[in-house]
Amino acid sequence: MTTQINWHKQEPEDVFDILKTDIEGLSEEEAQVRLKQDGFNELQEKKPDSHLLIFVRQFFNPLIYILLVAVVVMLVLGEYLDAGVVGVVLLLNAIIGAFQEGKAQDTLFALKKMQPVESVALRDGREKVIPARELTVGDIVILNDGDQVPADCRILQSTNLLIDESALTGESTPVEKNPEIIKAEKIQLADMSNMVFKGTFIVRGHARVVVVATGLKTEVGKISKELTGLNTAMPLKTKIDKLTKFIIAIVGGVVGLFFVIGVLYGYELSKMFLVAVAVAVSVIPEGLPVVITLVLATGVWRMSKQNALVKKLQAVEALGQATLIAVDKTGTITKNELMVSRLFIADKDYEVTGDGYNRGGEIKLNQTKLDFKKDPAILLMGRIATFCANAQTVYLEDKKIWKVTGDPTEAALLVLGEKLGFKKDSVESKEPLTAEIPFDSKLKYHATSHQTAEGDFVAVVGAPEVVIEKAESMWTENSSTILTEKMKEDLSEKVVQLSAQGLRVLAVSYNAQAGKNLNSDNLPPLIFLGLVGMQDVVRTEATSAILEAKEAGVKVVMITGDHRVTAEAIATRVGIFNAGDRVVEGWQLEETTEKDLPGLVEKATVFARVSPAHKMSIIKAFKSRGEVVAMTGDGVNDALPLVAADLGIAMGKIGTEVAKEAGDIILLDDNFSSITKAMEEGRAIYQTIKKVVLYLLSTGIGEMLAILGAVILGWPLPLLATQIIWLNFVTDGFLVVAFAAEPKEKDILKHSFSKKDSNLLDRLLLGRMFLMGSVMTVGTLILFREYIDPNINYNILNNGELVKAWTISLTTLAVFQWFNVWNCRSENRSIFSQNPFSNLYLVGATVLVVVFHLAIIYNPFLQQIFHTTALSVSEWGVILMVAFSIILVEEFRKLIYRYLFNKKPTSGVKAFKGSGSVNG
Repeated sequence: MTTQINWHKQEPEDVFDILKTDIEGLSEEEAQVRLKQDGFNELQEKKPDSHLLIFVRQFFNPLIYILLVAVVVMLVLGEYLDAGVVGVVLLLNAIIGAFQEGKAQDTLFALKKMQPVESVALRDGREKVIPARELTVGDIVILNDGDQVPADCRILQSTNLLIDESALTGESTPVEKNPEIIKAEKIQLADMSNMVFKGTFIVRGHARVVVVATGLKTEVGKISKELTGLNTAMPLKTKIDKLTKFIIAIVGGVVGLFFVIGVLYGYELSKMFLVAVAVAVSVIPEGLPVVITLVLATGVWRMSKQNALVKKLQAVEALGQATLIAVDKTGTITKNELMVSRLFIADKDYEVTGDGYNRGGEIKLNQTKLDFKKDPAILLMGRIATFCANAQTVYLEDKKIWKVTGDPTEAALLVLGEKLGFKKDSVESKEPLTAEIPFDSKLKYHATSHQTAEGDFVAVVGAPEVVIEKAESMWTENSSTILTEKMKEDLSEKVVQLSAQGLRVLAVSYNAQAGKNLNSDNLPPLIFLGLVGMQDVVRTEATSAILEAKEAGVKVVMITGDHRVTAEAIATRVGIFNAGDRVVEGWQLEETTEKDLPGLVEKATVFARVSPAHKMSIIKAFKSRGEVVAMTGDGVNDALPLVAADLGIAMGKIGTEVAKEAGDIILLDDNFSSITKAMEEGRAIYQTIKKVVLYLLSTGIGEMLAILGAVILGWPLPLLATQIIWLNFVTDGFLVVAFAAEPKEKDILKHSFSKKDSNLLDRLLLGRMFLMGSVMTVGTLILFREYIDPNINYNILNNGELVKAWTISLTTLAVFQWFNVWNCRSENRSIFSQNPFSNLYLVGATVLVVVFHLAIIYNPFLQQIFHTTALSVSEWGVILMVAFSIILVEEFRKLIYRYLFNKKPTSGVKAFKGSGSVNG
């Protein structure tokens, strides 16, 4: 009934007719009927997932699917031990992932404070306090200072109504509201001055409104409902899917090849199937899922120390792959704390320093600190600012934020007064208030009168165009001078200049010996004192964090509901907007087709006056250009783009619950620099994952090609199934797990990064993988051939006892892997230039797998299980020399790579004494 009506275009009487209500409100009986029909005025809160569901969800991964199929095949073939080992690995992976996700979810719900909101509504013609959830369409609601708007409403009556809509529209400055009808056909939410919306707050004034929408039909409800239909895959998940397809293709191709060989050689297909399964097991990186989980969990643990709550493991890695960060201005770049930063008095420009509502700061003139106690103009400004400041600011110690009661503009004046030594209570106790004209949207000024020893003192602060016009003279150091029309024009030009810098400008005037009976129709002659420039305070860490992101090759754009001038000024101040960049406004997005949007956003770094729908278009446009997009936000209006982006980052302290629910990472301290720290963590994680993939696939290919080569040559299998499992789960397992502790590269964000670097299987990795695998294959087959009898006619099923040959090939591949794991630590730095003790876990894991391998070839019991025998010292010498070839080959490749791509080599001594970090 109500969703299709443009309520802002309706007269109050028409609204009553449509909703079948009146100024006296609904009867209690009618309200209950409507509640039963429309439901409660609340949003559907998503129930937390059970820990069992989170655990089961860990298995929803294509790579896991392959391993599950492998387990089933092993069980069918009677390989129960092998199936059990793979099963344990999968179980361990699921436990680690479920524990981290469950912990993050529990923390998120602990952050939420579900306090019931109450409202004053007219029922049966009487004011009644009721829970906001029991409001229904047609209810008449009374709103006062500090109230949270409980539903979407049309204003009927209002007095000096000022609303903070930043959470919904992104507009940082509170907006004035009134009942006047709006006839415009096309209008943004932020411009609906006769409407108030659920979840916003009354900054000043009071109003009587009629409820036109509740629950999911409100603007915030529509956004909440849309969230359930959005689902964006993390970049890592997409890349793992591609990796899985690559592995499936290799496995499928090899299995098919074995069957062809079986037919050509006349082997039984059933027996060939057993061999094909063994080869498939050698290629599949069974340890990859658990290692990725461990690497991500390690990153999450490190991020928790930076006050970042990671809801999903893959989120940290995703930020490392971001090529573009879309930041919300209010609350992210700025603190949403209005502060006086400029004063203009008698042709002098003063700078006011400070940090939002904190009382510290200085007054500077010509970049020199001023002793303002000796400056009568500054002291007079502080006195007037204090007189006209009715707001209050309270510091919430638990949240580490300031809470403002009243108009933020007057809060900024209050703080200015305190910086200059004027306390509100102290000043008014000495010079008590005798009369006041509250700020009014029509008058556009606030005036107060105070009793002083010299007579009544009148202070006036308001819109420059009004105050300048009403002033008759202007303050000078000695007295005052007549304010001519030319002087007024000059002052108006100064207002334009300050506004162009993104400042909100107020004018200040006074009368030191006014008469009694202050009223708007009879203001005393005013003396113009000066102009006050205010701005939303930029977070201290924002500029350096944005610079760091840019140095990392990440483009930063700002999206805000603020006007173009303010947005561009803030973006320029923090380094987002530079010469040659484009500012795009909401109306331009609406007038551009979906096909042309990617071209429109290409050079844009600032998006101003945008709605939630516009934000979605911006995100989609950048993603269509191939960007990996991270989005930050704190308001309800940010929820949809937070989900639509590849990674959503919500603010924990000032963020709405809807934004926190939509985000993948929550910054508990709202510190923008935490984003760059997370980017650094993500880059390091991604590098580590690529190293793990390189190591596992290169060793898997080495095993596969060794088996395939032996079959093609008509030799027996160089490895048995149990030996393959040993290499994959023990040798590989311990070594790759140690990669989870691989140290971050120094200045990792300052290294060049491009979209092609985000590919998990890039050309360099594929080339290295097959090069390493080939070296392993050749070395293993050469030594294996030395230990099989050329006079025996072997077949593919190893017709004969080959314990010594199997031990040689198993040990050769194992030693290749011991050496190769150190190769994989860097794509361009020599193994001899790296500090081996920078990852003590890897050192320990290498020692451990060596001890384990010695056990299986020298312990009689283990010899029977793994079909091995003891090796002599000379045999070990040959194996070590052959296996060392993988280091020599890779070192030669790195040398060529550094030469071709100008990768500056590092001397071994310098690197060893350096930071201990490694490139990747």
